[in-house]
Amino acid sequence: MDNPAILEQPYITITNIIWSFDRETDQLQVLLVKRASNPYADYWALPETFMRAQESADEAALRLVKEKIGLTLSNYHTEQLATFTHNDRAPGERALSLAYMTFLPEMPPLKAGYGALDAHWFTFSATEAGQFSLTYRQLHFMTATSHSQHSYYKNFKIARGRDYLAFDHDWILKVACQRIKNKLNYQPNILLVLGHDFTLKEARTVYAAFFGIPVKAIDNSNFKKTHQHLFKEVGTTTRRQIGRPAKLYKLAQIEE
Repeated sequence: MDNPAILEQPYITITNIIWSFDRETDQLQVLLVKRASNPYADYWALPETFMRAQESADEAALRLVKEKIGLTLSNYHTEQLATFTHNDRAPGERALSLAYMTFLPEMPPLKAGYGALDAHWFTFSATEAGQFSLTYRQLHFMTATSHSQHSYYKNFKIARGRDYLAFDHDWILKVACQRIKNKLNYQPNILLVLGHDFTLKEARTVYAAFFGIPVKAIDNSNFKKTHQHLFKEVGTTTRRQIGRPAKLYKLAQIEE
């Protein structure tokens, strides 16, 4: 008979990388919360929730958004990222993380909910070398520097300073950023943060953020030529601006 310790059921958490877009600054944002309890009390982390017995992982990811932010979203606003199962990723317990990415069509105000001391939108940025970071005032967090899961967990230390995110969230965040960057040319779901429709300049702004380059470095004409199959024209902007109104687009793959 198997050893009961081997069969012990692990905790299953839903870790959600929640993306938004600040139209006042034209910058991508990621939600972080400051944990209220151990493990990693007072550390900043990605939002998490336990998966309940009578719900799927997809339902849990959407519930987390509703509870933390107050938004009820359709299924197409969220996608599963990966499952993280390393046995040392949580101190003193066996915890599996089903990681999701959620793309908010608006940027609502925040308040810390149950299990959190604080919550803020952190500004996302990248370097041309491929590093990603999150910044809010004096707080600054980098994604993991490791290039593979094996090397990351080989050097992983549970007891880290508060300049790191809790658990292995710096690695989860890196995997999320790389996934989005790699899919920009064929499935750019990250553009859902721009709302129902967007201009090509707004789309280029999001793309530029992941490449760590200024938006003007992405030529508008070339961008339209190489990416027009991903977008569907839906009208023109009504915002006041100099010159002709800009055309509006939506993701062609989204059926509402």
